[in-house]
Amino acid sequence: MEIPFVVEANYAGWRLEAYLQQKLARLPRARLLRVIRLGLRCEVPLKASTPVWPGLRFSVRRPVTEEPQTPTRFEQVFCDDWLLVLDKPAGLPLHPSARYHLGTLVGLLRARYGEDFAEPAHRLDRETSGLVLCGRTAESNRRLMRAFVGGAVEKEYLAICEGHPARDAFRVEAGIATGTELVRIAVRIDALEGRPALTDFEVIERFTRGGAPFSLLRARPKTGRQHQIRIHLQHVGFPLVGDKMYGPDPGYFDRFSRHCLEAEAWERLRLPRHALHAAAVSLAHPGSGERVRFESPLPADLAAFLASRDPDGERR
Repeated sequence: MEIPFVVEANYAGWRLEAYLQQKLARLPRARLLRVIRLGLRCEVPLKASTPVWPGLRFSVRRPVTEEPQTPTRFEQVFCDDWLLVLDKPAGLPLHPSARYHLGTLVGLLRARYGEDFAEPAHRLDRETSGLVLCGRTAESNRRLMRAFVGGAVEKEYLAICEGHPARDAFRVEAGIATGTELVRIAVRIDALEGRPALTDFEVIERFTRGGAPFSLLRARPKTGRQHQIRIHLQHVGFPLVGDKMYGPDPGYFDRFSRHCLEAEAWERLRLPRHALHAAAVSLAHPGSGERVRFESPLPADLAAFLASRDPDGERR
């Protein structure tokens, strides 16, 4: 099986080895280096130490293995000659990885529209639902990537967290570094090694469910770090509902990855995925330069969580 990759702008300058460690996270380093040496296909020579650049295309040849089931449908929000905007369901990864090959947004894109119709210009976690912007041409994709990296794209997320923040609006500014003792692909707050990261939060509603406190938040990340909203909320004591990596127990993700997460843990998580939705995005159109805005409503699973709140609980 040939697994295609197109390097996103936020990985510019990374060593190829480090880039693929992010994409093929469960592959041991020795096997990864063997894949780079023997299984990589590209029009230009690439080594493990080669710095990658936005838009670089290559593929990795791997044995065909059975992969987990993923959603097979997505909604088209907007499309013209420059831009394709999609509404991604939770559970659908964007790009191929060590675990997912065909069941990805890129795979579904090619199956629905053809090989070179559009490419995602940014990232969205597998469990995060919502808006994904894709460039219809190489030039459009470059412009979109530059806009995301340069902070010219305004993003709004809806999140359901545990607890009741005291303030209706608050800001989290804390540097983010990659890697933790338990999970190599996770991130951590690190004042010395972390890259600057800033997120503004607004409380839309506080409520209770089963007597426990929760809040619906609007999050506006001002930087684009990996897992930024999730780790920032954990940092201030309000983790996302359903977050197996940054939630109530740091061991949940490891046991989930090994398919042995106990029933009590699922009950504590309350949702099978983390409660984060990419709800709105505003940017200069890559072709016309005019400001455009796209929105996506809260998906059914998160709306159902809100609807099941206590009837007499706190709402403000």
